[in-house]
Amino acid sequence: MNIGQTIRKLRRLSPAWRVTALAQVAAQWHDPFRVLIACLLSLRTKDETTGPAAARLFALADTPEGMRRLSLRAIERAIYPVGFYRTKAHVLRDVSRNLIERFGGAVPDEIDALLTLKGVGRKTANLVVTQGFHKPGICVDVHVHRISNRWGYVKTRTPEETEMALRRTLPRRYWIGYNDLLVSFGQNICLPVSPRCSTCPVRAGCPRRGVTRSR
Repeated sequence: MNIGQTIRKLRRLSPAWRVTALAQVAAQWHDPFRVLIACLLSLRTKDETTGPAAARLFALADTPEGMRRLSLRAIERAIYPVGFYRTKAHVLRDVSRNLIERFGGAVPDEIDALLTLKGVGRKTANLVVTQGFHKPGICVDVHVHRISNRWGYVKTRTPEETEMALRRTLPRRYWIGYNDLLVSFGQNICLPVSPRCSTCPVRAGCPRRGVTRSR
């Protein structure tokens, strides 16, 4: 599979696909803190829940200082019904406090620094770097992991292995938009079960690894 050609084909069609909640937050606010908080909310939560929850929360507080001043109950009410909302309320306040105490209230723009924040893993750190700061990073979620392997572009067992493999093989000019493009593609066409191969724009070059049933 020619990865450059594949990405260009998907980019031409992507405006017709549903935009992810995180992409909407990044496009609307251009604020690393909002991207960080929205990403933490999105973990194990569907987009249709993440977006409204983030909007309700940001109406109450949209800075680390404001978030730290909110009560846990106020955060819980705002973000319900995201998955694990009580746990996430604690995480959001802890992250905000850490940003104030250790980074002067600013979100760091380096992956290693972001990883020192409680509750922030590689997926979140990479997403903040790419969406919040427009710096090169490779955010690997279930869609990126699945599709990159389905294409045969990588052969990996875990998302972290996929990230490292993509860092070695994916041209750097594609890093920033790779996650957002593949998430939209994975939600609309290249579904986890029974993907829509008959309408896929890149089906001709796809080996469809691991696909046992399609539409």
